[in-house]
Amino acid sequence: MPLKSNTAKTVYVMQLDSFKLNPIDREEIGKITKPGNEVPSTLEDIWQLMDKVWDKIGCDNKNPDWDRIDRFYRHPVWKLNGLFIEQHDLSMQHRHAISDWICLNRIKNEIHKVVDYGGGFGTLAKLIAQKDSELQIEILEPYPNDYAKKSTVSYPNIRFIDSLSTNYGCLVSTDVLEHVHDPLRTFAEMIDCVRPKGYIIIANNFYPVIKCHLPGNFHLRYTFRIFARLMGLKYMGWCHGSHAGIYQKVSDSKTNRKRVKRAQYISIFLFPYLERVHLVYKLIKKAFI
Repeated sequence: MPLKSNTAKTVYVMQLDSFKLNPIDREEIGKITKPGNEVPSTLEDIWQLMDKVWDKIGCDNKNPDWDRIDRFYRHPVWKLNGLFIEQHDLSMQHRHAISDWICLNRIKNEIHKVVDYGGGFGTLAKLIAQKDSELQIEILEPYPNDYAKKSTVSYPNIRFIDSLSTNYGCLVSTDVLEHVHDPLRTFAEMIDCVRPKGYIIIANNFYPVIKCHLPGNFHLRYTFRIFARLMGLKYMGWCHGSHAGIYQKVSDSKTNRKRVKRAQYISIFLFPYLERVHLVYKLIKKAFI
């Protein structure tokens, strides 16, 4: 999912007829879009449609029913989201920046195999494959769709997988952890599959911009880098031109789950206080800068 942006007034008019959707998906999407097969064309519009589906299915982000949430992530509105991303300048800028970093640093950092964790529509994987045909790219997506799979058929170095292998030179994850039940456990799984000295490029959106972002994960907005360090990663800086951070795996030890759990309790406890401090900081910045 694209991060919140200041490009909300940029209009991308999409017609459903221009995409090869199956009749069932077309019908379902037609139920939540405006008459005339015109798809809402701003980031906020897409989020609003997703919230509409979330409410229609009866999902609750404070008391999650995982069967309902599973239905939500299988809804064709996610195909619509993927189609939108490929039309949206800022979302594509982020993905170009990530793919550029991987391809430019492949030889120096001995990156031969990349996995896109929660790669959804395959957009990022396709960009990497276009820029470097020698890289092997895997997409781990719990809710793969036929449209995404068909769009990657012409790329022999891309394949969808059902489970992670090991010794990836680079793992990429864009806007995944805010959606999952236990983000730190998922993060630990990501780290475990990367080889020593390998890289993780990760973008998170721990903000309530959409209902499927679980509030129980928002405390990581302020403490994610601390957990990354506790889990054996070194922060290398931002991936310029994107909203993703670059981390290197500097420890091959297994994550100390008890230590992480203790830190998690502290992070959750401190979150409301950090929110207030951040609000005061924003007010001071607005007044004097």
